[in-house]
Amino acid sequence: MLYYLFTYLDKLNVPGAGMFYYISFRSAMAVITSLFISLLIGKRIIRFLQVRQVGEVVRNLSLEGQYQKEGTPSMGGIIILASIIIPTLLFARLDNVYVLLMLLTTIWLGFLGFLDDYIKVIRKNKEGLAGKFKILGQIILGFIIGITLYFSDDVVIVEKVSLSELSFRERTELFDSPVSYSAPGEITMEHKSTKTTIPFVKNNEFNYSWLVAFIPEKHREVWTWLVFIAIVIFVVTAVSNGANITDGLDGLATGVSAITGVALGILAYVSSNIIYAEYLNIMYIPRSEELVIYASAFIGATIGFLWYNSYPAQVFMGDTGSLALGGIIAVFAIIIRKELLIPILCGIFLVENLSVLIQVSWFKRTKRKYGVGRRVFLMAPLHHHYQKKGYTEPKIVTRFWIVAMILAVISIVTLKIR
Repeated sequence: MLYYLFTYLDKLNVPGAGMFYYISFRSAMAVITSLFISLLIGKRIIRFLQVRQVGEVVRNLSLEGQYQKEGTPSMGGIIILASIIIPTLLFARLDNVYVLLMLLTTIWLGFLGFLDDYIKVIRKNKEGLAGKFKILGQIILGFIIGITLYFSDDVVIVEKVSLSELSFRERTELFDSPVSYSAPGEITMEHKSTKTTIPFVKNNEFNYSWLVAFIPEKHREVWTWLVFIAIVIFVVTAVSNGANITDGLDGLATGVSAITGVALGILAYVSSNIIYAEYLNIMYIPRSEELVIYASAFIGATIGFLWYNSYPAQVFMGDTGSLALGGIIAVFAIIIRKELLIPILCGIFLVENLSVLIQVSWFKRTKRKYGVGRRVFLMAPLHHHYQKKGYTEPKIVTRFWIVAMILAVISIVTLKIR
């Protein structure tokens, strides 16, 4: 909102108003504001939750120190959501389709998580929101995101294309598209595409349309968007639930999300800057620079929340925060066409998810075969396995953060590894 105010003031030649044209300035303001909001309102929300006795109900998992967490205020994800949404509304351009999609994701999954926490904590129903309703909510969000990204005219990439590779229909459409001739027989054009970034291969590009190349051309477009939307739904659901599972130790999910947010912010910045995109030979995504402001708010919000969520935690984010954090990371990666980097970038979430799947599937299989279920890990998710082995909670969290940092660096480096 402030962007439009200061744009108007700049037209009136008000000194300093032009600063709001710079992404760097607005991103810095978003970080500062989100930190200020999370630290300022965090304490008040924690006190409010304590007065209302909105505390964590601890299950008996036979873990050291688990009952010390009993009664710790939950639903603290409200702090994160407010610290993301308010700076984004203040400093980002609200006519940008990418910003609107990120705000939708934040509010949608935040509300879904809030319902789950409300049922658990306020209604005292340990089961919370039924799993099928959580999945349904994630699927609907993924469908909306996928449809928008596929069909919106504002969602395009810019790349060099050989005229010989274009069909007759695509050549006729050039008259309505902004193009420039970069070499004989080659043009630089802004166009819709289902291309995404894939690490360790030539040009770092993969096109989802290749998955349906065997289908007759007249039906190929329909199948392409169906495949694309199915992948978007899968990514949103998997990462959102991965973050939810990871949120089991003080500061674990918060710290990992902050690290991932920094990496995504860097990737968004280079993808939205035509000079860096050309230098790194990656896809240039017009109008995605506003996502840097959102990423800045996200980083500030998670770091600010970590002030209260670090060991020993004064507040837990609950599903209100964890579902939203995972979904935000997933949608952000999809928008900047880096979703195939998620297995590396979100390696912590992936391993935590896999540890549960492996544990459950192996237990069921061995129970059918031997009559007694056997376990791969002492306890799943993986962070509880290390607790059972005697590692202290702060040591586990710190080491997971270090791994997350390494994975973030690797994800960025993959842009130049082909």
